[in-house]
Amino acid sequence: MGCNSCNKDTNGLPRGCNNNGNCASGTCGTFTVFDWLADISSSSSDPFKIVEVRFKNGRKDYFRNNDLEASKGNPIITEAERGYDIGEITLTGELVKNQMKKKGISIEDELLSLLRYPNEKEINKWQDLIKKESEVQVKARQIAIELGLKMKISDVEFQADGSKVIFYYTAEGRVDFRELIKRYAREFKTRIEMKQVGLREEASRLGGIGSCGRELCCSTWLNDLRKVNTSSARYQKLSINPQKLAGQCGKLKCCLNYELDTYLDALKDFPKKDFKIKTKKGIAVLQKTDIFKKRVWYAYKDNFMEWFEFDLKALNKMIAINKSDKEVSALEDYTIINSEEKSKLLEDSITRFDRKKRKKNV
Repeated sequence: MGCNSCNKDTNGLPRGCNNNGNCASGTCGTFTVFDWLADISSSSSDPFKIVEVRFKNGRKDYFRNNDLEASKGNPIITEAERGYDIGEITLTGELVKNQMKKKGISIEDELLSLLRYPNEKEINKWQDLIKKESEVQVKARQIAIELGLKMKISDVEFQADGSKVIFYYTAEGRVDFRELIKRYAREFKTRIEMKQVGLREEASRLGGIGSCGRELCCSTWLNDLRKVNTSSARYQKLSINPQKLAGQCGKLKCCLNYELDTYLDALKDFPKKDFKIKTKKGIAVLQKTDIFKKRVWYAYKDNFMEWFEFDLKALNKMIAINKSDKEVSALEDYTIINSEEKSKLLEDSITRFDRKKRKKNV
């Protein structure tokens, strides 16, 4: 939240908002762009002639501005492959150049142009098509079910002039929708375009509440939906439970990657999981690691019930002894707490909340 109107009121709701925490100066969603160069004057005399325009579903494109006075937040008519489309100007000025460079788009590429600002008739037609999208989505799903296709129509987007409709769908495998497109063309009497989106992208558009109690990261601020592997959970010593690790999209949670680099850096100081310590009493195997306390637990192969706790300094000493082709005397010589002290601490921890019996006065 980037403005003072997002402060909480006495009833706990955002002071500057009337609807679910949306910012009074705009929206605080995934595709919101803050122009931090707006108050900085450009070094060149001519303003940058390309603007960023956002359409439905977060679809963004870049258009050349020939002679229009473009301002952020205004609806604008843009060129399309056939006909025209209407979107919202989300970014102007020098920051557009940085965004294009980030996405690998060259200034010299052929780009479509802005045409003009829409009049009332064009806006009304655009709004009528938006209202029609939910009805078309229901009908499109029915046709897909009739054809027995294993796909889900997640969203529909009309071009502003009504000459084309885009169907966004999710599917686990390849879908042959040649017959589907024919049925759609006959039913909706317009050009059809099919776009497959991933389950993460679908969840980001639908939104929801995560297991942490906050709004989904993908629907509020996370733009880069990177791949998440089960190894991310293993490095962080998390239980491999699909029900707990999966997000609203059914895939592994994106937040598993947030602290992964920190864990990987910390694990560099620890030995590999299959590293064994050779002692005179036998071979010891790693049982557990505590990354935060920098502790490890080892146990003899013939007695897995008794664990010995070490810090990294003691472990490195034993590793150095093994590397010099010698055997460690015993794990007990390097452990932090011996078994007798450990059992005493355990007894104290169990009885520490018990009330002591008072002696009766005679």
